[in-house]
Amino acid sequence: MKFDMNYLRHCAFVLLLLSVTFSSVSAQDIPAEEDFFKIADVISPEEYLLEVGGLTVLPNGNLAVATRRGDIFIVENPSSNNPYFRKFATGLHEVLGLAYKDGAFYCSQRGELTKLEDTDYDGKADLIETVYAWPLSGHYHEYSYGPQIAPDGSFFVSANVAFGDQQWWRGESRVPWRGWTMRITEDGKMEPWATGMRSPAGLGMIDGELFYAENQGDWIGSGGIWHVEKGDFTGHPAGLRWTDKPNSPLSMKTEDLYTHIDPRIYKDDEGNYVKPENIQDEEDYKTMFELQEDLPTLKTPAVWLPHGILGISNSDIITIPDGHFGPFAGQVLVGDQGQSKIMRVALEKVKGTYQGAVFDFRSGFQSGVLRMAWGNDGSLFVGETNRGWGSAGEANEGLQRLVWNRQVPFEMKNVSAKPDGFEITFTKPVDPETAKDLASYSVSTFTYKYHPVYGSPMVDQQETGVQGVKVSDDGMSVRLKLENLRKSYIHYLIADGLLAEDGQPLLHNTAYYTLNEIPEGPELALNEMSTRNSGNKADQAATTSESRQTSQQESDVPTYESMKPLLTKYTCNACHNRDKRQVGPAFSQIAQRNYTPEEMVELIYNPDLSNWPDFATAMPPMTNVPEEEALRIAKWINSLK
Repeated sequence: MKFDMNYLRHCAFVLLLLSVTFSSVSAQDIPAEEDFFKIADVISPEEYLLEVGGLTVLPNGNLAVATRRGDIFIVENPSSNNPYFRKFATGLHEVLGLAYKDGAFYCSQRGELTKLEDTDYDGKADLIETVYAWPLSGHYHEYSYGPQIAPDGSFFVSANVAFGDQQWWRGESRVPWRGWTMRITEDGKMEPWATGMRSPAGLGMIDGELFYAENQGDWIGSGGIWHVEKGDFTGHPAGLRWTDKPNSPLSMKTEDLYTHIDPRIYKDDEGNYVKPENIQDEEDYKTMFELQEDLPTLKTPAVWLPHGILGISNSDIITIPDGHFGPFAGQVLVGDQGQSKIMRVALEKVKGTYQGAVFDFRSGFQSGVLRMAWGNDGSLFVGETNRGWGSAGEANEGLQRLVWNRQVPFEMKNVSAKPDGFEITFTKPVDPETAKDLASYSVSTFTYKYHPVYGSPMVDQQETGVQGVKVSDDGMSVRLKLENLRKSYIHYLIADGLLAEDGQPLLHNTAYYTLNEIPEGPELALNEMSTRNSGNKADQAATTSESRQTSQQESDVPTYESMKPLLTKYTCNACHNRDKRQVGPAFSQIAQRNYTPEEMVELIYNPDLSNWPDFATAMPPMTNVPEEEALRIAKWINSLK
């Protein structure tokens, strides 16, 4: 039999072309963050190590960069391919915030708010003066952040607590105003504003009001953003020791809190302090919300940022201006140092209280995101560092830009509370068939313990049934009627069955809404909503059976591609890489420990930092991962041996 080689070559070429074409179509069907928001490097001179602690954009478009190493640079043409770095000041003490006002720079050093000016116009600071200084004990953890400029021109700064000596896990305020936010006027007068801060790395002004981002730690169950008013107590008790000062805006004492919650300051038989740990299956724990009636100065977060899912070291807060980042103008971005990413928050005010939803936004920065500033071209400058803290990414520092390419992703734009559920608005019209199907949605709720332990697992978790859905006439929103709204709980919304009108899935299909107050108003009537549910029992049984068969097939030789959706869904890959050390050990490194899958599942639910003493950041208890899926992840990790 004779073969026409030219014909065969032609067939091979056509097959190759088809495979490339189908590959491209398949890739295009699955949206990615980088398809809409590009990360670009700002090239800095090799001799400069930019461990960025502060960023601010000048009126002429130049970028000012402060570093943890005590330098301030002016970057000319920062959005170009050839930015020019000029050193403006040096010799400062760990600058972790930078602002510009009336021709002068203001920065927070470890122990003071400092003003810097170039009075002779030679491009360098020649006037450096202290606006206000606060005490230091010398502890390494006494970071100071800010300033944030208030509408009246005054400055807000915040101060970290130290850690104990024998009780190294317990935050302490060793000198006045550690664990406080301070308001400082331009003429150097200081007014203590609020306390309860543990590690308040990000200050932000939203609609003229002060907010700050907090990190998980002792007494702080998870990260979050707080609305801070004068006299507030936001949860960490260390700063309460200074409320007897004549200028303190609150009178609450440490003993007032300890009357309601045991600080668990215990010693063992040998006289050594015992580190408090989470008590599993604890029935009589307290939450912050439960204590508000007895402690009216206690302020709960406007929005919780679930630890390990939406960050592990929350940092800067910045509002998206009009004309920037398309449909998200007016919302808030929150950086995260540990996971090297940025989250998006949509706030609303209900009965005078701030609350709202948080969504994933953009990950993949080369180092920990600490500071953000808007460029005059509409891009977002992102300042990065990881020394001493650890972060995802391969670099120890960096300066990058986030650039919107004018393409709009299919996203949940906003989630608003309703008397009987939530309304979700979108950036594009939804497909009516999937939008009217109750199986496209799921909702569950949980909260955190308020206790002296480092962080909290998700507790009191409950599934909340979706009773009905109403799709707006223009397809830009849906309203969900739920079986039960739980005031003071985080509501976890998943819309993984929803498609856009053009068939595209959501770029991010989850949201976490902190429901501090339930609004009043009319509820959805039965005759105005769809109750169709394609996930009936027969379909669910078939799907479960198919899923089990797939899991069985994958259990022999699981692949990274087959596991990637799970690793992404539960944010495992935000802290772990297959082969490289990141915030946590590499999956392949874990595999060498020879844990059984069951032992690994137990460690997913109850991590033990002592197993990995050379990693500074403790893994949070990932109790939100169902046991069946946790077992799949564990089996895949063990396959990496």
